[in-house]
Amino acid sequence: MAEALAIQTQGGASPLDSVFVKELVKQWRAQDSYGTWDGKRDEQLLEPYILDKEKRQAIPIVGDPDPETLWRLELFYNAVGLSIERATGVMVTPMMKMSHEGFGRMVLIAGRLVVVNKQLRDVHRFGFPSLEKLAEEGEKFVAAGVEMINKYPEVAKYSA
Repeated sequence: MAEALAIQTQGGASPLDSVFVKELVKQWRAQDSYGTWDGKRDEQLLEPYILDKEKRQAIPIVGDPDPETLWRLELFYNAVGLSIERATGVMVTPMMKMSHEGFGRMVLIAGRLVVVNKQLRDVHRFGFPSLEKLAEEGEKFVAAGVEMINKYPEVAKYSA
């Protein structure tokens, strides 16, 4: 499976070269306080995010998210927020409200500005069909957040 994750994107660059994916890997490695994952390659750390067609079909349509899935979701949006911070210099804070059934909302806030607002559902099936799609979706959120901060800088930089 890890070999399949390392395939090249259309432009010839690996999805692992994505600024967002690099930040997501940093988030994972920062969680490893005992060095358990030191020997793992980045592709192996990201593997839980990849749900190909067979894996997705194996997950029931209705179900409650387990703590590990919620943790992966939080790390994904933390990486989005930190990528936005690095691009803009404005601190971004993630906030998630989730029901036990896997429905909720994730917002990323800079100052008084909501830079990313994502309605979540079926969180127990959170994942992407490929590493390329993971990178693409992450970069899309980062670009949207940077655009909002650039559009409303005085709101994003507001501090009371």
